[in-house]
Amino acid sequence: MSTDPIIRPRPVPGAGLRLFVLHHAGGSHVPYRAWAGLLPPDWELCLLEAPGRATRPGQPRTTADGLAETFLDDLRPHLDAPYALFGHSMGAITGYELTLALRDRGLPLPRWLGLSAINPPEHHPRREQRFGLPDAELRDAVVALGGTPRETLEHPELWPLIEPVLRADLRLAETWRPRLDAAPLPVPLTAFAGDADPHAFPHLMHTWAARTTRFRGVRTLSGGHFYFQPDPAPLVDAVVDALRAEEGVPSGR
Repeated sequence: MSTDPIIRPRPVPGAGLRLFVLHHAGGSHVPYRAWAGLLPPDWELCLLEAPGRATRPGQPRTTADGLAETFLDDLRPHLDAPYALFGHSMGAITGYELTLALRDRGLPLPRWLGLSAINPPEHHPRREQRFGLPDAELRDAVVALGGTPRETLEHPELWPLIEPVLRADLRLAETWRPRLDAAPLPVPLTAFAGDADPHAFPHLMHTWAARTTRFRGVRTLSGGHFYFQPDPAPLVDAVVDALRAEEGVPSGR
């Protein structure tokens, strides 16, 4: 039986490109499964799941570099073919740290990096830290972000399962201390933002340019922090367009 932790909603043998997607805090791979049907048919969607979820039991990671190391181990067997990384919110933090780790170890780098709904390092950390809030205030804060229905957070059987993972993920995101002296990545990087996101501001996204020698600009879409819900098609289309513009990336059939 395979022990590969990577989730492939639509396996593509001999895929021309693998797109690895890293999920947000308190979430899982599930909201991203629908992307598989929106990608070119010879590209494979590969979803990375952080520990502490139903599909990946274990202790949740509370630091970005710790989660990046976990995902680095996941990726190691799959670095022999073209691949790209996309992360949303906490997933963007981890995607950036993962790419730094790949470079530091001399491993094959992604053909492209997409970072969504996260402020650049010089504008981090956030002033507010929600991971230590009392339960009721934490639920209110998460509902205000969008992405998780209140009825899920207030379910008496689900909350004891959700709470430790949510607090660990928020601790990771809100206490991230990026390496401000890290050399720019030699990887094409596109930043994505929702035009009404109250936490990751579109007007700051251009400063991600300092973190790469190949900045590809900012794509702003309509919506808040979870601007790609309930319709992921505009974001996936923007990701595909950005990837197709890069040399060495198969255009897709």
